[in-house]
Amino acid sequence: MNKGAIQRFAIWARTELIAQVSQRAYQYGITKDGYGEQNAVTVGGRALTTDEQRQRKELVDQIRSKGYTQVMEEVAYTWFNRFIALRFMEVNNYLPSHIRVFSDSTGAFKPEILSDVLHLDLPGLNREKVAEYIESNDTEGLYRYLLLTQCNALNDPLPCMFEEMGGYTELLLPNNILKQDSVLGHMVADIPEEDWQNAVQIIGWLYQYYNTELKDDTFALLKKNVKITKERIPSATQLFTPDWIVRYMVENSLGRLWVEGHPECDLKENWKYYLEEAQQEPEVQAKLAEIRKEYAALNPEDIKLIDPCMGSGHILVYAFDVLMQIYESAGYSQRDAAKSILENNIYGLDIDDRAYQLAYFAVMMKARQYNRRILNGENTCHVYAIQESNSINRAHLKYFGAGMDDIEKNAAKMQLEGLLDTLTDAKEYGSILNVESYNWELLRRFVAAEDTDGQISMDSVGVEETAEQLNRLIDIGETMARKYWVTVTNPPYAGMSKMNAKLNNFVQDKYADYKSDMFSAFVVKCSTMTLTNGFCAFLTPYVWMFIQSYEKMRNYLYN
Repeated sequence: MNKGAIQRFAIWARTELIAQVSQRAYQYGITKDGYGEQNAVTVGGRALTTDEQRQRKELVDQIRSKGYTQVMEEVAYTWFNRFIALRFMEVNNYLPSHIRVFSDSTGAFKPEILSDVLHLDLPGLNREKVAEYIESNDTEGLYRYLLLTQCNALNDPLPCMFEEMGGYTELLLPNNILKQDSVLGHMVADIPEEDWQNAVQIIGWLYQYYNTELKDDTFALLKKNVKITKERIPSATQLFTPDWIVRYMVENSLGRLWVEGHPECDLKENWKYYLEEAQQEPEVQAKLAEIRKEYAALNPEDIKLIDPCMGSGHILVYAFDVLMQIYESAGYSQRDAAKSILENNIYGLDIDDRAYQLAYFAVMMKARQYNRRILNGENTCHVYAIQESNSINRAHLKYFGAGMDDIEKNAAKMQLEGLLDTLTDAKEYGSILNVESYNWELLRRFVAAEDTDGQISMDSVGVEETAEQLNRLIDIGETMARKYWVTVTNPPYAGMSKMNAKLNNFVQDKYADYKSDMFSAFVVKCSTMTLTNGFCAFLTPYVWMFIQSYEKMRNYLYN
C-alpha cells in the first residue's frame, strides 16, 4: 500500500474540499461574515428553486448552531467520506449497478456512469432529466445529477454512510468535479487502484491522514493552554492503530477466548501474533480449567465484542476476520457467518460522527467480502456514533406508550427520562458514561406505540422525528450498558488538564482515582463493560505500570 500517496492526497483533499464547499456556500450568499436573509428566495438576482430555498435555510440553521467554520469542515468531511466509499465500492465491484462512478475499466478518470448513462439501471433515476442534460450538452450538470442519484440509491443498503439526499450537503457538492485536477481526478490518479482492492484498511489510513492538519492545529492550541472543546476531542486523541498491533490485541483476546474453550481447533496456527500461555502453578491451572469450561460452552454467536473508541473501525474489521474463522471452524458457511457476525458479535462506539460513518462502512464492506447479498438493506450493524439527548423534545413523551397499561407506561417513561438525562452532553464524555441497564425491549415498545390521533396540535409537531431520535438513543444506550466477552480498543490519550471543564469535572467526579489521563479512565470503564471472565485488550502508554499517579489504577487492575 502506497501510504505516501494516500497521505499526500488526503491532506490536500481536506484543504481543497473545504475551499470548494465554501465557494458553493458563497454562491448562495453565505460567507464567514454572514448569510443575509435566512429565508432568501433570491441570491445575487437569481431566483432559487424551492429545493434550494429549503436547503439554504437548513444550511443557515446549521451555521447559526455550530458556526460557519465548523459547518464547512463537516460538509467537506462528509463529501470526502462519500467519495472514498464510492471509490472503494467501484474498484471492488460492490456497487449494485456494477457501473463505475469515477473511472473506466482501464482505471482512468473517465466515469463509466456517464458513458453508460442510457443503459444505467439506478433507483430514482429520472430519464427525462437525463435527456434534458444530454440535449443541452451539460455534461457537468449530468454528472452531478448522476453522482447525487447514485449516493441516494445507496441510502437503502448503507443508510448510515449515504444519508437520504436532499439536504444542505447536496447544495454544497463542489463545482467542476469532472476536471482532472479536482478531488475526484486526484483520487483516481494519485492512489494506485490496487491499494483499494480488498484492503478496507485504506479507509482508516485516509481518515488518519485527512485529519493531519486538524490534529496539528489542535496540538498548537494545547501548547497555548487553550482547553479542548468537544468538537476537537477526536482530533486531539484519535490515532489510527497499526495493523500488527490490531492483530496482536484481537488474536490474544477474541482468539484466545475461543481457542482456550475449543483447544481442538487449529486456528491459532494462522495467527502470527498469538502468544502461548506461560507455565502456571497447579492451583492456577485448576482455576483456569474451570473458567475454560465456561468458554467451551460458548457458541460463536454468543461472543459479543466491542471497541468503545472505534475510530474508523480498524479493530472491528480484523475482529470480523477472526470471528469468520471461528464460525467456519464451527461449521458455518461464510454467507451465514457474515450475517450473524453483524447481528450478534460486533459492536462499536465513537463520539466522532464522521469516524463512525467510516467504521460502519468498513464493517459493512468486510461483511460484503464474505457475503455478496449483505447489501440488501436488511442487515443490522451495531456500530454507533454517540449522540446527545439535548435536542429531544420531552413534551412529546406523552404521545408514546399507546395501548400500554399505566404501570408499563410509567416505568418506560421514567426509564427513558433517565436515559435522556444520562446522555445529556454525551459527546463531551463518550464511552466513559455510565448507562444503567434499563428494560430496552420495554423502551422500544413504548416508542413504537405512538398515538397522536385526535391530538393534532402545535405541541405534537415533530413526534415522528422524536421517535427516530429516541430509537437511536435506545440503541446507543443499550450498547453502552451491555456486558461483553471481549473489549478491545486503542483508548484516547490526553492529560485531563488539557480538556474542557465539563469533561474534566466529570472525570474528577466519576473516576476520581484514575483521573491522571483519559486513557486510565477508559481502561477502568472498559473493565466494567467486560464480563468477569472476559478479555480486555488495550494499547496504552506504559507509564501506568510504574508512575505513582497511576498507583490506584494498578491496584484496581491487579485486584
